[in-house]
Amino acid sequence: MSTVTTKDGVQIFYKDWGKGQPIVFHHGWPLSADDWDTQMMFFVLRGYRVVAIDRRGHGRSSQVADGHDMDHYAADAAAVVEHLDLRNAVHIGHSTGGGEVTRYVARHGQGRVAKAVLMSAVPPIMVKTPGNPGGLPIEVFDGFRSTLAANRAQFYRDIPAGPFYGFNRPGAKPLEGVIANWWRQGMMGGAKAHYDGIKAFSETDFTEDLKRIEVPVLVMHGDDDQIVPYKDSAPLSAKLLKQGTLKTYQGFPHGMLTTHAEVINNDLLDFVRS
Repeated sequence: MSTVTTKDGVQIFYKDWGKGQPIVFHHGWPLSADDWDTQMMFFVLRGYRVVAIDRRGHGRSSQVADGHDMDHYAADAAAVVEHLDLRNAVHIGHSTGGGEVTRYVARHGQGRVAKAVLMSAVPPIMVKTPGNPGGLPIEVFDGFRSTLAANRAQFYRDIPAGPFYGFNRPGAKPLEGVIANWWRQGMMGGAKAHYDGIKAFSETDFTEDLKRIEVPVLVMHGDDDQIVPYKDSAPLSAKLLKQGTLKTYQGFPHGMLTTHAEVINNDLLDFVRS
């Protein structure tokens, strides 16, 4: 397997296919680089170099007990980028991966990043606070933690079968293979990493990171996102970015990169080429 060892001794797995301008994919919680397979195939067949990373504790990376926070996630991504010496790269992050991209670009990406994409992403901050009154109550995330600790396997079946892909909406047609693949990816990772990751994706405040980013950023979000509510995420992030462009998808769910891959892939290609 292709791995890089971080300064604190963690092995980070990555995929690296093709040649050309690099596009780096950052996955959502609690998944793996495999969640980007459709996009990676799309871009590698069009002459791009595609790289995707398994976050620490997820997929094929080390199931360590510690370091499950955005600072470590961003530093781990930087370790892969530096190992591969990627330059003029486009970084694309979905959900928690959008938070990872935001922190990586703001703190590690100078001179290496051409553009970035935040897709259904968690910034600026998910949890409700005095400064973020539209956020979700902490009790929502406490519920995630208790459910994960009690029966992770069932929890990871219920999420994709319901709100993640919008399969709980009237008239929706659940795709069993998609649900099973989500479950497979989730169960590959470590329970401790996933438990701690809930705090990382829900309580990290990316406001200052967003303000620091100089490169063009495309903010993509479905307005029927049941995981990361639209109104408290994408429009706020786009306003904080120096070169932010907001693209809203009517009726699209959180997992729109899978359910609406044809639309998403072509919009990503247009942005990369622009």
